[in-house]
Amino acid sequence: MSQIRDINLAPSGEHKIEWVRRNCPLLRSLEDDFSKEKPFSGKKIALSIHLEAKTAYLCKVLAAGGADMYITGSNPLSTQDDVAAALVKAGLNVYAWHGATEEEYEAHISETLSHQANIIIDDGGDLVHMLHTSKKDQLSYVIGGCEETTTGIIRLQAMAAAGQLEFPMVMVNNADCKHLFDNRYGTGQSVWDGINRTTNLIVAGKIVVVAGYGWCGKGVSMRAKALGARVIVTEIDPIKAIEAVMDGFEVMPMKEAAKYGDFFVTVTGCAGVIDEEDFMEMKEGAILCNAGHFDVEIDMKRLREIAVEQAEMRNNIIGYKLSTGVWIYVLAEGRLVNLAAGDGHPAEIMDMSFAIQALSAKYLVEHEGSLNEKLIDVPREVDMEVAKRKLRFLGKEIDTLTPFQEKYLNSSTL
Repeated sequence: MSQIRDINLAPSGEHKIEWVRRNCPLLRSLEDDFSKEKPFSGKKIALSIHLEAKTAYLCKVLAAGGADMYITGSNPLSTQDDVAAALVKAGLNVYAWHGATEEEYEAHISETLSHQANIIIDDGGDLVHMLHTSKKDQLSYVIGGCEETTTGIIRLQAMAAAGQLEFPMVMVNNADCKHLFDNRYGTGQSVWDGINRTTNLIVAGKIVVVAGYGWCGKGVSMRAKALGARVIVTEIDPIKAIEAVMDGFEVMPMKEAAKYGDFFVTVTGCAGVIDEEDFMEMKEGAILCNAGHFDVEIDMKRLREIAVEQAEMRNNIIGYKLSTGVWIYVLAEGRLVNLAAGDGHPAEIMDMSFAIQALSAKYLVEHEGSLNEKLIDVPREVDMEVAKRKLRFLGKEIDTLTPFQEKYLNSSTL
């Protein structure tokens, strides 16, 4: 029995999913293939990804391949109730609603994992974590899983290093067709979509502080620069810091950058990136938001404790007055700004990421019982298949090696 807000919202969700379908030719092609091949026949898939229209279409593609789907959201503020209703109307099982409390969110994850799932598709690691703690009775049914995010992979690596990971996980985020496009172009565009629609303020001429210069940070910085901002990057990795300098950005510690920023965007996957000392250095009107998976990058607990006053300034914007008399503003409660205050990544970008997800899940089924490693890279042939299909749908062609060139490159006498 699904647990959603209101089944009567389904028509709106159906329209959203149809728009995604029209703009995801890769997933459409996989849906056609899966409908014929039924690679997931007799299999159950438990999925936790931000529950909006693009995720919904992935679920329908997997269901077309014969899977019984059990679905929840990976963030209470990114779940769209009309999309959840549309999936239930289509015969899929959903346990999520927008604005769920922490207790409700945990209950939804628990219910999603109560059906003897064979494949786990995770975003941030909450499904895998619960399977290894309070849902150990379900472990024996699991063939393996796929992880969507950098944050989730960090958690998996820690579990694997401690000898705690009980089944193989495909590191989807590490695929070239995922992180090179989703993390950079998808995050870059969707973060600024979320900020701009929420604040309705100009970016040009202002100073943007981006914490973290991985692929997501690169995308956020690049888009900020294109909008006319001056960009400061904060980093802990000297190599990434050099990259940021050579890409034309200022680099300094957060304690220093806090004095200058008009906008702050955290994309590190770590906790306490912006803390009390930083808050107290900020200037009037500074706007803070997070684009990392969990709401711990900005120390919201401490900010609420030290604020002498707080007020809702606009939908999804809370203002905090500090003892200095300065007001600073936080978007989407410090949760993922591109999803909690927007619609997430563009459909064409998620077309590639979710194609990797779908084919990785198929790979797990095809290799059931023969995978010895706990952390598995996306097979190169899967990455290349997605790239070739995407290029074809973009209407582009590339060169191929001639037999002479192949012989030359494979020769030991270059």
